[in-house]
Amino acid sequence: MNTQEILDLAVSMADLEETPADSGILVPGENIKKAIMGIDMGVSELILGREMKADVIISHHPQGGEPSIHFHKVMERQIDCMVKAGVPVNKAQKALKEKKERVERSQHMSNYDRVASAAKLTNTPFMNIHMPLDILSENNVQAHIDSRIDHPKATLKEVVDALMEMEEYQHTLAKPAIRVGAEKDYAGKILVLMAGGTNGGEKVFEAYFDAGIGTIVCMHIPEEVRKAVVKQNIGNVIVAGHMASDSVGINQFIRALRERNLEVLTISGITTGKEQRRRGEQGGENQ
Repeated sequence: MNTQEILDLAVSMADLEETPADSGILVPGENIKKAIMGIDMGVSELILGREMKADVIISHHPQGGEPSIHFHKVMERQIDCMVKAGVPVNKAQKALKEKKERVERSQHMSNYDRVASAAKLTNTPFMNIHMPLDILSENNVQAHIDSRIDHPKATLKEVVDALMEMEEYQHTLAKPAIRVGAEKDYAGKILVLMAGGTNGGEKVFEAYFDAGIGTIVCMHIPEEVRKAVVKQNIGNVIVAGHMASDSVGINQFIRALRERNLEVLTISGITTGKEQRRRGEQGGENQ
């Protein structure tokens, strides 16, 4: 495989028509047989990859270049998600506006060339795949919860218990946690939000709750947003966990790569079970 084929596979698996702005190839590579993949891959991981004779380094989170500078653009997906949940499109746009602009300003001042320049200098194939794999996580977790929660008075504890049936949440140190609400509180309509660049902020949460969502399951929530949602007192929030939730989609993608005879080693936050780790160490039994 080459880096473009790896990226195209992720985009296809997420049912996207084009590569989103937060994903891309910083240094292309050909004839790739061995990859090292992690959630955050910096200069030290580039050096490690060269030591281990990897043909490509794959980061989940953007680590420079256009995927970092244009990261805020993928947040537009949150508008579509809000509309799908019943939020009027004009309200959805306004709810997201402040957080999207804040993210753009933050990325604009970042050192977007730090890791990218190291990869170019050492001619190390380097890429990142963000939103496509977050979409896989979101779809998988939503489908799993839907298959387990089948009555109208399900509690938040039942939702957490359902999450804990998934291997990634079983093997993480940062277990799913109720951040707004209590174990015996009714969950209501449950929506998993894991693919939209980053958390949309308190106004986005409120828009979902006003539209009838009872519980949001997300990867993480800033403390100021959590406090605002508590004050709103209209909905619940379960934080499934950042690394484990990212790993749900990443592991699905890694399985697809291994089915295509690519050796994939995982580091930097990817949560896997014992069987997945064993296969990774051996280069994948399906190769």
